[in-house]
Amino acid sequence: MFIAFLLLLLAAAGAAAVVSLLSLHRIGPTEVGLVTRRFSAQKLDDDNPIAFKGEAGYQSELLMPGLRFKLWPLYGVEKYPWVQVPAGQIGVVIAQVGQPLPTGAKSGLYKPSFGQFTELETFIQEGGQKGVQRPVLAPGTTLPLHPIAFFVITRDRVFGRPVSEELQRQQLTPMSFGLSPADLEVVRIAKNSNSDSDVIGIVSTLEGDPLSSGDIASRLGQFQDITEMERRGDTHDAELIERLFSNKNELHNNYQDFQAFLDNGGRIGLQHDPLLYGAYLLNPFLVRVEKVPMLVVEQGEVAVIKAYVGLPPSDTSGAEFKFGSLVRPGHRGIWQEPLRTGKYPINPYCYNAELVPTAILTLNWADRVSSAHHLDAKLEQIVAKSSEGFVFKMDLQVQIHIPDTRAPRVISTVGTIRNLVDEVLQAAVGNHFRDTLQSMPAVRFVETRQQVQREAFARISEQLSSYFVETRGVYIQDVILPQDLVKVLTEREIAKQEIATFEQQKQAQQQRIETEQARGTADMQAELAKSKVGVTIKTNNSNARKAEADGEAFYIEQTGKAKGAEVRAVGLAKAEAYDAQVKAFGANATAIVNGIDAIAKSGMPIVPNILVAGGNGASLDGLAAVLMKYLTPGK
Repeated sequence: MFIAFLLLLLAAAGAAAVVSLLSLHRIGPTEVGLVTRRFSAQKLDDDNPIAFKGEAGYQSELLMPGLRFKLWPLYGVEKYPWVQVPAGQIGVVIAQVGQPLPTGAKSGLYKPSFGQFTELETFIQEGGQKGVQRPVLAPGTTLPLHPIAFFVITRDRVFGRPVSEELQRQQLTPMSFGLSPADLEVVRIAKNSNSDSDVIGIVSTLEGDPLSSGDIASRLGQFQDITEMERRGDTHDAELIERLFSNKNELHNNYQDFQAFLDNGGRIGLQHDPLLYGAYLLNPFLVRVEKVPMLVVEQGEVAVIKAYVGLPPSDTSGAEFKFGSLVRPGHRGIWQEPLRTGKYPINPYCYNAELVPTAILTLNWADRVSSAHHLDAKLEQIVAKSSEGFVFKMDLQVQIHIPDTRAPRVISTVGTIRNLVDEVLQAAVGNHFRDTLQSMPAVRFVETRQQVQREAFARISEQLSSYFVETRGVYIQDVILPQDLVKVLTEREIAKQEIATFEQQKQAQQQRIETEQARGTADMQAELAKSKVGVTIKTNNSNARKAEADGEAFYIEQTGKAKGAEVRAVGLAKAEAYDAQVKAFGANATAIVNGIDAIAKSGMPIVPNILVAGGNGASLDGLAAVLMKYLTPGK
């Protein structure tokens, strides 16, 4: 009996030792022990998998790190790792215990007393709800969460144990819950390394009350603040713009405190206020973010805003403006005040910004395209036909200017700057030049090109002024003429050039003559001076001789007159004497007497030196013969 008792005691001690060993559990420093009670008279509710009052099943109290005792076989213990959220990631908490979600709700109500969900009993007592919890766990978080009450989804793993049999049968990943790994990372709004453009985050929320009728985006407080500012009566448009773009994200910590977002009247859908540069812990089940470029208005342009949200339109353009309406900032429609140089975090789904260049804009009707704006990409060379049928191609350049204060009216009139170029300018410029060329000969167009250009400037300026656009210049860059006309103009120009050449050659020859004359004059300068002196001397001599001749002529004239008077007197005297002799001696005797007298006076010999006489001649006969010679008529 003693031996049997001893054996029984030893068996009991061995059994107790085995039970003790099986009841001791060493929980690691980053582990928790999940306790399961195998036997109990009390049973859990159908929708509650955790026991708080000793019911059979998963117990609410966890075993913390260390050596812990739980009597085996009444209790079983499973070890689970603490929840650890790696850097750059977030942890989404899903509760499997608590009250059911209200109809339409997608996440559980959160209260500050819930903390980080480490106090399960507080969570249940304060009305915690099943499902996705609105806060997320930040990077670096390490928590001993109940693995049945909550499971946590991170990018790389899922912590906890789902109670759903369907989920238990699969390897849990973020995809098991409809999430991508990128959804479980910290949302960063920053410049893209491949781009220099600034970006903002456009937010869409997946939970909240529906938007008001007619609204497309949610803005906390809607636009009551704009109404109050307008009611004051002294608010400038710039102040309204500043208020609209000063977001209200501080009320809900940039959507990170989703409960505060809902408490402040946040509604489901597109949000008016974007996220600026920064890193954000956003619940991917509740908030989605799209990165879009920030509106940047450079120097030399303005942004005309077309608002799709805001107060009802109230036209400020005046009755004379017939091209739509203009409104103050904060109303739906085209704002009367454009945005000037700066960067603006505006939601492109709420506001459409039309950039309008206010610097001088150069547009080319040619094969080349302006690299500054590309607005003339659809503009082509102007093709026109002259009155004779010659087909022209013309490169044209037009410079326009849109005043910044008139930009909203321009956009309200034509819609976009591209419409202004493609629809208005294309027709106005092209049709004008086509009409002009068709009404004039080709040669005349070429010869009067500057005049055509001036007329085009006046005409286009008149047309564009009705669109509130200023014309600064119209320039015919190049004219591509048909070959036949080029040949005619070339021949004409060659002829003109030849005429000009000949004229130049003529002028050159004339210049050469003048040059040679000048050179000759220079070379003969000494002789010319000597000749001039000689001319002067000869002129003086000539004048002297003339004076001498004039004196001699006067002398001769006077002497002649005196001699003539003498001869006349002598002749008259002789005539009277002859007449008296004739009367006294007779005509023959008078002649003989006067002949003898003349011979005597002349000194001529009367008797020859040698006398030859006839046989019967006498001296008287010889004398008579000589006398007869002088009495012959004309002697």
